[in-house]
Amino acid sequence: MSLPINSFSDFLLAARQQDQPQRLLFVFARAELPEQASQEERARFEAGQGGALAPLMCVDKLPEEIGDFVQLRTESEHMGQSWQLLFAASLAGRGGKAPGSAEAEPHLNRMIEAIKQGRVQHLLAFDREGDPQRLF
Repeated sequence: MSLPINSFSDFLLAARQQDQPQRLLFVFARAELPEQASQEERARFEAGQGGALAPLMCVDKLPEEIGDFVQLRTESEHMGQSWQLLFAASLAGRGGKAPGSAEAEPHLNRMIEAIKQGRVQHLLAFDREGDPQRLF
């Protein structure tokens, strides 16, 4: 997407304006303290800093299936997982047809692995209010 993304609404708008239909990919994550964390790492984590990103759940949706960020957040809350960050990406369709969920699955799996490894610079990240976050 070539449009500037300054909000979740911008992300939805950009997806809707692409030449080919898009499928949106979302991974919900939170920061966790690794088991082998040092005392210093534990203190930083308890102060609200550091930790490792842990993907909790994922979903793919067509842009028209999402009214706004609040709707997506409310839907996620029904899953019973407490998340801190939402990672987002889009997958372009071909021939005027959006990708299906089966086609999105391997891309979601790659997003999950990238998040576990801390390689998130290519993903959009939003906090629980829908505000963009820079993690690198």
